[in-house]
Amino acid sequence: MAQTDTPKGVPHSIPALLARNVAQFGSKPAYREKELGIWQNWTWAEAAEEIDAIAYGLLALGVNRGDHVAVIGRNRPALYWSMVAAQKVGAVPVPLYQDAVAEEMAYVLEHCFARFVICGDQEQVDKVIEVQGRVPQIEHIIYQDPRGLRKYDHSKLHALADVQAEGRAAHDRFDKELKTREAELDFDSTCVMLYTSGTTGKPKGVVLSNRNIILTSKASSEFDHLDPHDEVLAYLPMAWVGDFIFSIGQAMWTGFCVNCPESADTTLADLREIGPTYYFAPPRVFETLLTSVMIRMEDAGPLKRRLFHYFLEHAKVVGPRLLDGKNVGAMDRLKYQLGNLLMIGPLKNALGLTRIRVGYTAGEAIGPEIFDFYRALGINLKQLYGQTEASVFITQQPDNEVRPDTVGVPSPGVEIRIDDKGEVYYRSPGVFVEYYKNPESTASTKDPDGWVATGDAGFIEPDTGHLRIIDRAKDVGKMADGSLFAPKYVENKLKFFPNILEAVVFGSGRDYCTAFINIDLTAVGNWAERNNIAYASYQELAGHPKVMDMIQSHVEEVNRSVATDEMLSGCQVHRFLVLHKELDADDGELTRTRKVRRRIIEEKFHDLIDALYSGKTSQYTETEVTYEDGRKGKIKATLEIRDAATVAAGAPAQVAAE
Repeated sequence: MAQTDTPKGVPHSIPALLARNVAQFGSKPAYREKELGIWQNWTWAEAAEEIDAIAYGLLALGVNRGDHVAVIGRNRPALYWSMVAAQKVGAVPVPLYQDAVAEEMAYVLEHCFARFVICGDQEQVDKVIEVQGRVPQIEHIIYQDPRGLRKYDHSKLHALADVQAEGRAAHDRFDKELKTREAELDFDSTCVMLYTSGTTGKPKGVVLSNRNIILTSKASSEFDHLDPHDEVLAYLPMAWVGDFIFSIGQAMWTGFCVNCPESADTTLADLREIGPTYYFAPPRVFETLLTSVMIRMEDAGPLKRRLFHYFLEHAKVVGPRLLDGKNVGAMDRLKYQLGNLLMIGPLKNALGLTRIRVGYTAGEAIGPEIFDFYRALGINLKQLYGQTEASVFITQQPDNEVRPDTVGVPSPGVEIRIDDKGEVYYRSPGVFVEYYKNPESTASTKDPDGWVATGDAGFIEPDTGHLRIIDRAKDVGKMADGSLFAPKYVENKLKFFPNILEAVVFGSGRDYCTAFINIDLTAVGNWAERNNIAYASYQELAGHPKVMDMIQSHVEEVNRSVATDEMLSGCQVHRFLVLHKELDADDGELTRTRKVRRRIIEEKFHDLIDALYSGKTSQYTETEVTYEDGRKGKIKATLEIRDAATVAAGAPAQVAAE
């Protein structure tokens, strides 16, 4: 696909979009941040002035064209401004995951050869200082929050406010240089470099151009009719491509307002206060919200519980039909409105979802029950499918064509094909430029015609044109008897239960499937309190016989569901155990976006896998863990292994349930 033409009338860079927004929406709110319990606002004109001050300050510090400027911290307007300021001076912003440990940060900082690092607070500064011996090219560290940093050596450590002050003072000295560098930016200039989660190896630096980000933002915004009056809550990691598209790409294209919560702990409260109209959350967030609702309902009085379930069952039938513009009878509509008045409306308001006009989820498959729950509430929740390498969007679900079992149709400007092995390929204006300093991986992922291999297996429905994803292509395999093995399919079904936080299924090349289970401490802990079950730790609760009974019932219910699919019925879980610890990114078992690192888990817990397949009923194990302060330790446990009932392939669900 040729990418040489610049569409007429489309600003050619993010700074150019900013200038357009100042001209068109100068007095309209562009950013909000809650600080010390108070929402502070910046208009587009005020934000542009702050960005210019940072840009002048970066020039004063000696930032050159092509330099990589690392940005680390939680979602804050000043850090978004810093990324745009870096672009204005011809540098490349490289956001990092703020919860990454120092060693992970060291790899990225070294790989991109960052000379400048902008940090949100002392915690991030400490991590950078810790690895400076390994990454000696870092010349300056800039921080926003000064708390705890007063006695540090400030020879190469600067407050962002001081950098801005110096920038304002140096306005006349650098004005011509800044204008020159900004004028040099074009559609093919690098907009940002984002690192992959590193599911199978070291993270790769994905280079995305202005063309990639702007054309993708334009197409996706027009697809959902986003406009300057929309509001978005920026709470997901800044290093994730989705946040960059939503909070910078689409925000700059449409001119809508980006709202930053006070902290991770206040996100839900801030969500209720802002009431966004455009909202994205991975399935885990929607699952957590639903779990909290169900926990509250269990603690409610009998009458309230009965009313909730009565109106919810009706809403599950009527709500999606109303969203899809289908005919609904007068009595059904009236009953839905009554339920909305008494139960559904207050519930949506309590969750902060009342004003949502467009909601999306992606990253993992979301359970149909969870998906249908939010659609029943009248929330226009849809699914999209994307990758960092695609500037997010590969497919989206159009209004009135929303289903839980597909990820939608190709996004505007995207082409999709399926190869003879079932792997999904795409090409679009959003296709990445390259993997930084990795031409071999670039060539193996993107062919000369611009087609990108997703690594996912799927197929396109011939009658609807919707894409259905089966699993990661590398994870799809064969059982010993030749039947299909698709672990993600089963894992997602297991995670539909609020009591199950994570699941890892094994079985490739084996006679049968087995599984590791992580319980959800919040949901199971609440259940334990209601049932007078005492426990002192996650490990003790996870191994309790009644918890094991509950998890076994969930596994067997999933087996009954899997049995109805003749193609995947061999993936039923025959044996399982509940792990003694939560899988954790700090221990290398998950990526920072909470994707399972199967190879590492197989190596780390090989003794438990061997026990699952050897017929044992228990297994002693010792596991190394990383504490929050970086110290290492060991957890010791003897885990119970249980058999789960399976069902003959093709058995109807209602028969299997009997």
